[in-house]
Amino acid sequence: MAKTLDERSPAPPRGFAAFAPESPIRLRPAGLLEGAAAAAAIEQGRALPLAGGTLAFGEVEALARTQGGVVSAYGTVADLLAWSAEQWPSVGERVATALAAIVAPRRPWAGFTLDRPRLMAVLGVGSGDGAAADPADAIERGRALLAEGADIVDVAGARARPGAAVLSPDEEIRCTEPVVRALAAAGAVVSIDTRHAAVMRAALAAGARIISDRTALTGDEESLAVAAESGAQLVLMHMAGEPRVSQAATGHDEPALDVLDFFEARIAACEAAAIPREWLVVDPGIGFGKADPHTRALLARLTLLHATGCAVALGASRKSF
Repeated sequence: MAKTLDERSPAPPRGFAAFAPESPIRLRPAGLLEGAAAAAAIEQGRALPLAGGTLAFGEVEALARTQGGVVSAYGTVADLLAWSAEQWPSVGERVATALAAIVAPRRPWAGFTLDRPRLMAVLGVGSGDGAAADPADAIERGRALLAEGADIVDVAGARARPGAAVLSPDEEIRCTEPVVRALAAAGAVVSIDTRHAAVMRAALAAGARIISDRTALTGDEESLAVAAESGAQLVLMHMAGEPRVSQAATGHDEPALDVLDFFEARIAACEAAAIPREWLVVDPGIGFGKADPHTRALLARLTLLHATGCAVALGASRKSF
């Protein structure tokens, strides 16, 4: 039997019969396969492709919130399809819709196909005390990151770590605009990491093609309009609390479900503001308001975020856990 890639996944009870028909079931692809094993399993009907990429999943975890807490069950794709067919249409239609979002190929984003992972390099251009770095040095670092294989350079003026200075939009623009302009002029795909609409506008005018907002477009009342009008591609991040003050987590029932609920609400807000889902990538915000146990639980069920139908960004470098 082919070895799966997600060995850290939880091991809930097998079988789906315990779920009540009215349960708001969420599906997490599991039993991940790659290469020839994935292709063979798909051809034999034992697995489904994951997000149109090179991986496949042969098993599924179902999760639901109940009055008694979160319940889950685990089984093969075939088990799930057989059970949902017996529950048609009360459950079967919801299962079919959920699987369709997980299986559907992700559309090209920011000029990139998403059939393989893409690398986003984070380029901090402001110091921890709020002073701007030398733009020439930052531009040189950005070019070096591209030469080392980065697909995207994410330019950040404000730091998120505890104790870092809070920059005004004008200070952020002063730090980031010359760097964004130079890297974009050199042909780089540049992302601007900011919560401020004014900074978004300045960076987009300088050539940025992506907005990466750790507040998921909630930090500035004008940011949804800026994003919709610009046509920029977007990274929405989940952040609990304010990391500049503390990294301590707020309460999490089941971290992956909490994050998924948050993204579904933010995606709905974006769509209501005329921002199409295909412009969006979701980032679970590793370390942003999440203590180590929550981070580990979130990573173990990270594939649950494919239920959004969006690509998933993961920034796990230099995190304390």
